[in-house]
Amino acid sequence: MDALAASFPGSAVSQDASLEREFEQRLADCPTLAYRVALGVLRNTAEAEDVAQEAMLRAYRNFHRLRDRERFRSWLVRTAWRLALDRIRGAGRRERREHAAFIEGQRGAAVENVVATREFERHVAQALDELPEKLRLVMTLAAVEGYNTAEVAKLTGLPEGTVKSRLFLARKKLAERLEWIVKKNLSR
Repeated sequence: MDALAASFPGSAVSQDASLEREFEQRLADCPTLAYRVALGVLRNTAEAEDVAQEAMLRAYRNFHRLRDRERFRSWLVRTAWRLALDRIRGAGRRERREHAAFIEGQRGAAVENVVATREFERHVAQALDELPEKLRLVMTLAAVEGYNTAEVAKLTGLPEGTVKSRLFLARKKLAERLEWIVKKNLSR
């Protein structure tokens, strides 16, 4: 690096080297200043270290633009302060975006669940309507209205064994019909 610097005209290289030495001297006066400022704002050591490094990097890159070099400490403090505030704002924006995406996802999932439930109910109602009348009657009383087999037998005037066998047949036919509908929808 020194050989490369020596190959350039003397004034440009010496100015950069003197500027770099001056930066190092000024930075030596405030070794933990940027970190303490960032930690005071962020209250998180890892983030404060990141902000302090960023502040030092910006100070190094822009030191040549600083008009009054005696104000280096205050300039570094302002830089660290602003970067820490930007970090907080960025985290807030990120959190709001993630929350909005989560809520939107929940709405989408809720809508999908409602649609799927309604679709399923429509298929069950259609399959129930396709049952023969004698099976549909016992199935409606038992499954939809919530009566037990003894109550269905009393309401229909049928023996309890007949009600049980009709419920078995009705459930079997419904299961077959719904299975066929599911397979048909999956093949689309």
